[in-house]
Amino acid sequence: MGRSAAGSLLAVAFLFLIILSDAIRNPIMLPSDRSEGLRVEEGSGDSVGTRWAVLIAGSNGFYNYRHQADICHAYQIMKNGGLKDENIIVFMYDDIAYHKHNPRPGVLINHPEGGDVYAGVPKDYVGEDVTVNNFLAVLLGNKTALNGGSGKVVDSGPDDHIFVFYSDHGGPGILGMPTYPYLYSDELVGVLKKKHALGSYKSLVFYLEACESGSIFEGLLPEDINIYATTAANAYESSWGTYCPGDYPSPPPEFHSCLGDLYSVSWMEDSDIHNLRTETLKQQYQLVKTRTSVGETYSGGSHVMQYGDVELNAENLFSYLGSNPANENATFNEDNSLYFHKASVNQRDADLVYFWHKYQRAPLGSSQKLDAHKELVDVLAHRLHVDASVELIGNLLFGSERGSEVLKMVRPSGQALVDDWSCLRSMVRTFEMHCGSLSQYGMKHTRALANICNAGVSVEAMAKVSAQACTSIPTNPWSSLHKGFSA
Repeated sequence: MGRSAAGSLLAVAFLFLIILSDAIRNPIMLPSDRSEGLRVEEGSGDSVGTRWAVLIAGSNGFYNYRHQADICHAYQIMKNGGLKDENIIVFMYDDIAYHKHNPRPGVLINHPEGGDVYAGVPKDYVGEDVTVNNFLAVLLGNKTALNGGSGKVVDSGPDDHIFVFYSDHGGPGILGMPTYPYLYSDELVGVLKKKHALGSYKSLVFYLEACESGSIFEGLLPEDINIYATTAANAYESSWGTYCPGDYPSPPPEFHSCLGDLYSVSWMEDSDIHNLRTETLKQQYQLVKTRTSVGETYSGGSHVMQYGDVELNAENLFSYLGSNPANENATFNEDNSLYFHKASVNQRDADLVYFWHKYQRAPLGSSQKLDAHKELVDVLAHRLHVDASVELIGNLLFGSERGSEVLKMVRPSGQALVDDWSCLRSMVRTFEMHCGSLSQYGMKHTRALANICNAGVSVEAMAKVSAQACTSIPTNPWSSLHKGFSA
């Protein structure tokens, strides 16, 4: 053998050893192997990162039972899916499970025939620690900005996946909190943009249950920051409570509150039964959209929407929720296997259902009957006061012929609710200073206040007509400002 041939053989052998060494470190995978290799493994420390979940119920009071039940149910899905408690952060006022009116003390249910979803749920931020400041600090991973709570934050890295589920009352451009102030769209989207700028996630999915929830992202959430959001409703309609007294199916007879929200229970009951390793965000979105629209009739239903980087919906739910091993052999059904509800309650009226049934069931002539009657009268009086005050302010500003038209105007799709969010906060605060708290019901009027801003009305002019419209603040607890201002 010649010297040149021997050299060639040595070179080939050396090259083979290099290739073999590289193959050991980075084995070639079949397509099926690759998809398995991209699974998010909790605590593995590898390049695919960690799943994080932030679950928040933005209300309190037993009449809002359903929001905390939603959040607790979501926790059970994450836990069954393999997420660790250290990566699941829960916000809830925690005044429902052991409330004196809870017919099952220490237990929350999210379905008429469902089991306890409260067991084992972490108490990260409860009571007065459920605040806008803490929620946004948790999202940013900013421990120094926290005030109270467990101290857990989304301490995520560039390869991590984040899931956020928010269940509460809302209004145009605003989300409720059990504490004041409320959360405004520009604050939330601003923090999401900042989270992206920090490079501290690979992708983020946000599920939002609230009235007018589409307005939180409409015209605000960019399409290029790897965030995909779905909402229970579009920018100008209510979302719906479900499993309410009078619904079919109804809650157990001892309950007189709604057990869940239609959009929320739709995505969670889908997650309960399917293999989330194979089901995509898009598939779940389509199922939830069909069920929440009541078979696209919108009779007791709403338009589920999607925003942001819609292409992310091709990903499997497993990357965010994990998957219950018990569903490993479950087959996805393109037809909506989740039944349609024969009745639902407009989320803004769910508290009325509670107070009415509480009054109806109280013994005749009892102190409970009198107390329930006063509660019902107070909530109705507050609603009438807020509605009438906003209507009168509109008439004073724009005239009786144009007032209603201006206040109810909806901007075109893709355009944010208001041009100047500082103006909206000022208008909300000015209204409340003269007319009392908007409360969870009055949040529906933030569109009217935004339109006042968009029409160029000054804060001084708003203050003048508000003082004319409201000579005093009603004494009922709903109108009272004892909790503070919502802006």
